[in-house]
Amino acid sequence: MQFIDQAEVEVEAGSGGDGIVAFRREKYVPAGGPSGGNGGNGGSVILVAAENLQTLLDFRYAHRFQAENGSRGGPNNRTGASGSDRIIEVPCGTVIYDAETNELLGDLVTPGQTLCVAAGGKGGLGNKYFLSNRNRAPEYALPGLPGEKRLLRLELKLLAEVGIIGLPNAGKSTLIAALSAARPKVADYPFTTLIPNLGVVRKPTGDGTVFADIPGLIAGAHQGAGLGHDFLRHIERTRVLLHLVDATAADPVTDYQTIQQELHAYGRGLPDRPQILALNKIDAVDEDTIREISQKFAHYSNNLFLISAATRQGLEPLLQHIWSVLDTVDTPQEVTQSLNMP
Repeated sequence: MQFIDQAEVEVEAGSGGDGIVAFRREKYVPAGGPSGGNGGNGGSVILVAAENLQTLLDFRYAHRFQAENGSRGGPNNRTGASGSDRIIEVPCGTVIYDAETNELLGDLVTPGQTLCVAAGGKGGLGNKYFLSNRNRAPEYALPGLPGEKRLLRLELKLLAEVGIIGLPNAGKSTLIAALSAARPKVADYPFTTLIPNLGVVRKPTGDGTVFADIPGLIAGAHQGAGLGHDFLRHIERTRVLLHLVDATAADPVTDYQTIQQELHAYGRGLPDRPQILALNKIDAVDEDTIREISQKFAHYSNNLFLISAATRQGLEPLLQHIWSVLDTVDTPQEVTQSLNMP
């Protein structure tokens, strides 16, 4: 399945039906009076978060969505039928903006959460509405109002509790494959991973925790270098960052500093997110090298985990620490605000 995390769509709500001019025409009722009914309301366009969707791929092929118009009123005070709403499913974690004004319209986080992005037009009033002591036979009615039109920008931010970050070839995909049932592509060249990978890792209690492998982070990622500019948004919602460093790299400390600089340049709360530091691929270097690297990282972290995703060495202590940190970390403020949005 192709991963698409940005899309633009045009939505248009239904127009309200027109009110009509009508009079009672019944036998033995010589002056029946006005009986024109009101028009029905137009349908609205409503987005709903669906748990079974993981990408905005559907919006690559469908760009325009329109709700049904309301029907015009009828004689004998009959109100026209209201138009049906247009329901559009989007993945959980979709942020909706007005593409023309850049206004944030909503953020759909939980399954079933809804957002009306275009309100239907109100139906017009029939001539009965204008009956008064001064005007006993009004001969005019109002047309229905047009529905709202909007150009929307949809951005998907993955919902994961743990975001795995690091330079290309740090072993992020290998780690998520070792911890979960996910089977991402793994190779020994940069940018093997071109899309974020999600994996569910089971806690000892049996509950599932979602890990996300975030690809393409290199120097200058926040400015568009590599793939980082496209995927940095996906770690905004994570509660904990797991930073992998390649023990076989020429300078692991510089690699670590590069990612930290990108997080600070990107901002949005990422520099303050709890981080767990792990030195990966320790099976490929000797003990003296590991000891030397660990001493250098003592300036940055009091708790460096030594692991090998390929051989699963050191993964159990790492997971235990992740569970303990998750128990003490609150949900990111952005997600909390999303849940409280009207």
